[in-house]
This record gives sequence, C-alpha cells and structure tokens, in this order.
Amino acid sequence: MHQAIPYRTWVPAAVDTSTAGADASVEKIVSNNAVVVLARRGCCMSHVLKLLLLGHGVNPAVFAVGEEEEPGIAGEIGRLAAASGEDGNDGSVHFPVVFVGGKMFGGLEEVMAAHISGELEPALKDAGALWL
Repeated sequence: MHQAIPYRTWVPAAVDTSTAGADASVEKIVSNNAVVVLARRGCCMSHVLKLLLLGHGVNPAVFAVGEEEEPGIAGEIGRLAAASGEDGNDGSVHFPVVFVGGKMFGGLEEVMAAHISGELEPALKDAGALWL
C-alpha cells in the first residue's frame, strides 16, 4: 500500500553538523552557501531567522550545532570573524550566527536591524542569494 512520508523530509537546508561529516568546517560551509545560519540545536531564534529570510525569497542553509561541538564551532566562527576584520567584533560568538556572502553578518539583532532599515535586501542581492 502507501507509505507515509516522515515528517520534515522536505526541508533540504536543515542539516545536523554531527552528521555532516568530520571535514565539514565552518569555513567550508560558509564558502559553499550564499546564506548560512548556524544555531544551537532546537533554538527558536534560528526558526525566526529562517522565516524572515524565507520571506525575502532566500533559502538559507541552517546548521544545528550540538552542545558538545559548540565550543569548537564558536572558536572557529570567532577566528573567521577576526580574520575578516569585522568592525566591532571582539571574537565572542552568540548563536544564532548568520553569514551572508561568506562574511559574518551578525546575529538576530543585526539581521532584524538591517531588515528594518532596508539594508538586508541589498546585502542578499550582493551575495547572490536574491536574483531579482
């Protein structure tokens, strides 16, 4: 007869970093995707970010970070942000973190502020996440 489709099999962008493989570094993930959201597993704020970006027509790659891998990934994100010379970044990382066009865009507050001021859409277009 008919088989039931498991819940959430249709979401291709949601990936668990523990199953993404040992070679899946943050730098590689960020360089291969126009928009990336890195968040704690089960974080409701990452859901808010994803819905906001989907509302703009962007399908972000969302990566869930487990508690055991959080310190290593946070350190790698801090090194990436410090190496790119982001203004006002002291190397501390607060999840969720959004990368747009290979650069750290910020967290929920920065994305919402850019959305309200109208700066989010041009940044997404420059990153190649929006085509129109």
